[in-house]
Amino acid sequence: MTDLGTRTEPALRRAAPALLGYAAVRALGLITLALWSAARDKSAYTLLTARWDALWYTRVADLGYGYEVRLPNGDVHSNLAFFPLLPWLERLLSAVTPLSYADAGFAVSLLASLFAAWGVFAVTDHVYGRRAGVCAVLLWAVLPVGIVQSMAYSESLFTALAAWSLYALLTGRWLTAGLLASLAGLTRPVGLAVVAAVWAAGIAAFLRDRRDRATSGSERVTPTGSTTPPRAAGVILTPTVRAAGIAASVRDRRHRARSGSQRVTPTGSTAAQAAGMALAPLGAAAYVLWVGHRTGKGPLGYLDVQAGWRNGFDGGYAFARFVADKFTSFPSALAGVGLVVGVGLVGWLYVTCVRQGQPLPLLVYAGVVTALALCASSYFGSKPRLLMPAFPLLLPLALALARSRTRRSAWVIAVIATASALYGAFWLNGSGPP
Repeated sequence: MTDLGTRTEPALRRAAPALLGYAAVRALGLITLALWSAARDKSAYTLLTARWDALWYTRVADLGYGYEVRLPNGDVHSNLAFFPLLPWLERLLSAVTPLSYADAGFAVSLLASLFAAWGVFAVTDHVYGRRAGVCAVLLWAVLPVGIVQSMAYSESLFTALAAWSLYALLTGRWLTAGLLASLAGLTRPVGLAVVAAVWAAGIAAFLRDRRDRATSGSERVTPTGSTTPPRAAGVILTPTVRAAGIAASVRDRRHRARSGSQRVTPTGSTAAQAAGMALAPLGAAAYVLWVGHRTGKGPLGYLDVQAGWRNGFDGGYAFARFVADKFTSFPSALAGVGLVVGVGLVGWLYVTCVRQGQPLPLLVYAGVVTALALCASSYFGSKPRLLMPAFPLLLPLALALARSRTRRSAWVIAVIATASALYGAFWLNGSGPP
């Protein structure tokens, strides 16, 4: 425990600017929401804790699974669609404190959002440095739908688990990565993205180990990917050879310093890798199989539950039709243009992430989150919220912001934070989530 505290304290001090900035942005959003709601004679706290999906989570915490709503058109909205980790935490916190389930959900989300911000910082700091880490956290905070991070929803909890699982992967902590991926799989269906990241990293590490063993007789591979002649092979390292090796190492370090990044590949024993990969899918698999048993429809039972909500995965066909329909009249055509620009921006950011050489786990995670969000066949207004956990998409923008002057970056964040706070207040007092 003492060793954990010794390691956590400097890490927390390093992340302090990012966490303080994040708290300031979220405070601005909550204050703006409170003032806007009061002017409309509404309760900001009710909007945050007792509407939309938040109600479904508290019902699971209170009544367990089995509650459903049958709509006149025949659709069946079952609470089996909602994964159990957040309701479990609501029930646990309510049992040990005077908080109601709704209060507990709000508390869990607030705390989880801070851990999520810390996780986003830890990942970005590890790959691109501290300044970029701070910028990434602030950009995640000022997303247009950032107010959801303070709602009794599961987005903050999921992002916290996902971010720290990715950080564990990048630092070679395979068991931790697998355990957190399993918990993420108990939080939201998109937990599959974290599982995919763990498996992709594990397979890449296995292939890299095989390659290194195959070439170990002729060269030694350094952690950065450069090679040096092995002493064991009987090669005499002349001063010229040593000088060339040192020069290559210096050039490699200078190149990484100029690019602002570093090549990160998970390390660890083969047994730990296998254990982490085995742990990762257990949470999601356990819940999906339990739902199948509960509904009597086998492993595909969860898909039937989602179908009752008219939700599924169609490769983006329904979303494309939704966007195309916007161009049938002039006023809605403006919204259609905005949707096309938004999707194009997401695609451009992902391509930029690939070009900048983000570590494989981040690319896989962000790619799966993006695919699941954009290719879902329903709830088109929820796309921005579903994309919110894909924080690696923000890293190219964070790098650009980190390279700007501090005053300019501060002004950019301040302006966007104000706009985000106003939009969040307007959104929740209007149509709002799901």
